[in-house]
Amino acid sequence: MSATKCLREEHQVILRVLGFFSRALDEASASGSISHAIFDPFVGFFQGFADHCHHCKEESRLFPALQEAGMPGEQGPIAVMLHEHQQGRALVRHIAANLDSAERGDEAAKAEVLRAGTAFVSLLSAHIEKEDQVLFNVADSMLEGEAAGRLLDGYSEAENEEGYYETHVSCSRIVRELASLYEDGSPLRVL
Repeated sequence: MSATKCLREEHQVILRVLGFFSRALDEASASGSISHAIFDPFVGFFQGFADHCHHCKEESRLFPALQEAGMPGEQGPIAVMLHEHQQGRALVRHIAANLDSAERGDEAAKAEVLRAGTAFVSLLSAHIEKEDQVLFNVADSMLEGEAAGRLLDGYSEAENEEGYYETHVSCSRIVRELASLYEDGSPLRVL
């Protein structure tokens, strides 16, 4: 029983959408056009699925379980992951805050959307790699047996919290819509 299997699976969905987002950023850069119609679904997905549905499991379930098992929380991997979550949230908020002006043609706002978007893709891609290749391997070795079972129960509890289901359904729809626009022919693993 892996303590991180569901988190790794969610990462695959997030990485797929990051690929779509990167393509959208490239297209916006080439065309010079930025619109809510293109970028709102990405903001919705990253705030909804990546932050609300996924990070809630890491921050309220996995990280406390690791601390209980002896991993420090104020420094080291947990502190780095939490800091990167905050950086990602700030970048997505920055993108959203600049969309109105960018859509109206404000060149500085367009540049900010593209800069923050590119920084977000880079940050989240590297973040997921660190979690998948390092932190989750450590977690799987630290949280076995009963501890892993409690953690999996915690994930289920998180999935039953208010708003989780609705957010998950909405984000699943966003993934399908983005896939129809950006899919490159390779198989898509939908939520």
